[in-house]
Amino acid sequence: MSRAFLFPGQGAQTIGMGKDLADAYPGARAVFEAVDEALGEKLSALIWDGDIETLTLTANAQPALMATSIAAMRALEAEGVGIDSGAYVAGHSLGEYSALTAAGALSVTDAARLLRARGTAMQNAVPVGVGAMAAILGLGLEDVRKVADDAAQGEVCAAANDNDPGQVVVSGHKAAVERAVDLAKEAGAKRAVLLPVSAPFHCALMAPAADAMAEALGSVTINAPAVPVVANVRAEAVSDPETIRALLVEQITGAVRWRESVSWMVAQGVDDFWEIGAGKALIGMVRRIERSAATRAVGSAADVQAATQEG
Repeated sequence: MSRAFLFPGQGAQTIGMGKDLADAYPGARAVFEAVDEALGEKLSALIWDGDIETLTLTANAQPALMATSIAAMRALEAEGVGIDSGAYVAGHSLGEYSALTAAGALSVTDAARLLRARGTAMQNAVPVGVGAMAAILGLGLEDVRKVADDAAQGEVCAAANDNDPGQVVVSGHKAAVERAVDLAKEAGAKRAVLLPVSAPFHCALMAPAADAMAEALGSVTINAPAVPVVANVRAEAVSDPETIRALLVEQITGAVRWRESVSWMVAQGVDDFWEIGAGKALIGMVRRIERSAATRAVGSAADVQAATQEG
């Protein structure tokens, strides 16, 4: 089987995530310690014993989810399953930073600082209440794009996440996104619902955050990844460090082409997808994109044991 490692994005966070990994594997604990040191605060205490509202704040959730994913990867490595056992890595939105870190393109320290900066910049790009996002279920990408275009009416409204054949997320000005919800229902969507997010990610309203990330990324060393990274905005593999740097900036305002990314990996022969870190959202999407694919979630010490014993 040909494997790809996948890394989750925002929304997967839970209080207590990664604690059993840190308890069982020194390498996993070292990840959380490195993130705490990089940020100058005990993010691990918030992750393991804090409240979910504070953890869910974008500036906290992004480095926390990366730390949990890399801790799980370190645990796998301790059991003999390294990143080079995969043909590709890919991550959903912030998960792309986790993928790059797992593949050695970014250090844990740099990834933590970048994600703190990214979360803060994305939160500050648009005043609370001005933007929104909505999930459209049961319409394809082109239908959702038409809905978004019709809903814009001079404002921003765009397809932001093409997650799987039946789920596309739109992002933009709140009034435009609300119009898109109504138009999507009229167009035959099974469901169209506003999402509980704090900012309109992956659309043109995030331009100030893209500028901030271009500056932050400019001073960071990016190495060639040990395995190719399937980039959100290209839906194909990249390995050149300067290309990766540019695409991480483009990703802030660009759409997450997840459905196409998974299909591209399948076309390259990948038939085994492991989601590394919190949650199981990505392997759910994979199963809706490619029903024949094998999937596995690795987010706990028990998951690591099962994965390495079963191969």
